[in-house]
Amino acid sequence: MRNNEPTPDDHRSPYIPNDSPHPWRRMVSLGDSFTEGIGDPIPGTPGAHRGWADRVAEVLGSQVDDFAYANLAVRGKLIGQIVADQVEPAIALNPDLITFSAGGNDVIRPGGDPDAVAALFEDAVVRLSSRGATLVVFTGIDTNFTPVFRGIRGRVAIYNENIRAIAERYDCVVADQWALKEVQDMRFFDDDRLHLNALGHHEMARMVLRTLNVPNDLQPMQPDPLPSLTWREARANDIVWARQHLVPWVLRRVRHQSSGDHITAKRPEPLPIETVAPGADRDARPGSPA
Repeated sequence: MRNNEPTPDDHRSPYIPNDSPHPWRRMVSLGDSFTEGIGDPIPGTPGAHRGWADRVAEVLGSQVDDFAYANLAVRGKLIGQIVADQVEPAIALNPDLITFSAGGNDVIRPGGDPDAVAALFEDAVVRLSSRGATLVVFTGIDTNFTPVFRGIRGRVAIYNENIRAIAERYDCVVADQWALKEVQDMRFFDDDRLHLNALGHHEMARMVLRTLNVPNDLQPMQPDPLPSLTWREARANDIVWARQHLVPWVLRRVRHQSSGDHITAKRPEPLPIETVAPGADRDARPGSPA
């Protein structure tokens, strides 16, 4: 899709947007909580979430008259569940643009095997790419910035290399979270320290649109400074986080439960999308333009 080729002495080609509207008319997104938009609630609509995929669809839909968007992602799902439950329904919707992010929940679990994830991922990519749709896949984020997931950084790196190799084989577009340094900052994450908040989803949408070479007016956002905390206050916050988020997550693993149990896809059919989701704040507050 890029219309600018790097010269031999360029280490990174400049971003040059397409000079005409994008070619896509039907977008379908598959995945887990990352793609469902968890961490980016829509104000005034209890239980509803916006997220980076909605934000991307809003931009794409604003540029053409006949654009439709479906989102099949469900929080908490492992890659085997995503492949089993979402791939064939996605293909049946006849999309020309597919986003596919899966395997993160597998990789963060104790003993998670990125090579086993890759085998399932490749099977899905073979099927999703079989009809010529543009297929966007995602690397995992560099977890070095967060103490909670720093220990699995090597596992995520292996997962990423597998994703890149698969993308190369099947001509996928790679949305590179690992390189997105802007969100490697806890101010872009929800209180659960796992999901992106509104600012994080906004920056993710900007990255995906850059990757697709789509012109847009989304501006980088600057989060508010972190409050200065004493050691005691920081530890108190850690205790609250563990009680509200970590312990329930562990209990679900022990009970073989998922946060996505009894949850269905938020947009199972391709429909026109409003430029801004109802009740959503366009500039992704908190924070201000950088």
